[in-house]
Amino acid sequence: MIVRSLDDVNDTDADIKTETWRSRRVVLAKEKVGFSFHETVLYAGTETSMWYANHIELVHCIEGEAEVTNDETGEKHIITPGTLYLLNGHEKHTVRPKTDFRVLCVFNPPVTGREVHDENGVYPLIVEDDDTAGA
Repeated sequence: MIVRSLDDVNDTDADIKTETWRSRRVVLAKEKVGFSFHETVLYAGTETSMWYANHIELVHCIEGEAEVTNDETGEKHIITPGTLYLLNGHEKHTVRPKTDFRVLCVFNPPVTGREVHDENGVYPLIVEDDDTAGA
């Protein structure tokens, strides 16, 4: 059994901070459970374009409001608490938070915590080595 709080993740290698968002990766590939779980805050007034070409992501809003645009179709959605979106087709998308936008995210395959968005907004597919799985 794993028991972990956000405070356990704060200011560790699993606490990723950028100009437009902060993501605390609570469960990572090294746990070997088939998914990763993150608590992310995207900051009000910013814009982040992403494309998870190698991952499926589920995003569940628990606080705030944002507009999510499917960059492939132009379709826009307003996301508020209790609403989720699932990028089950590896959609290129842009998130524009109207307020600080707090979400819970699940990735499959799981991320290792070392990924960073490339110039296309893509996370590379990094597979956890069995030798580092317990680290």
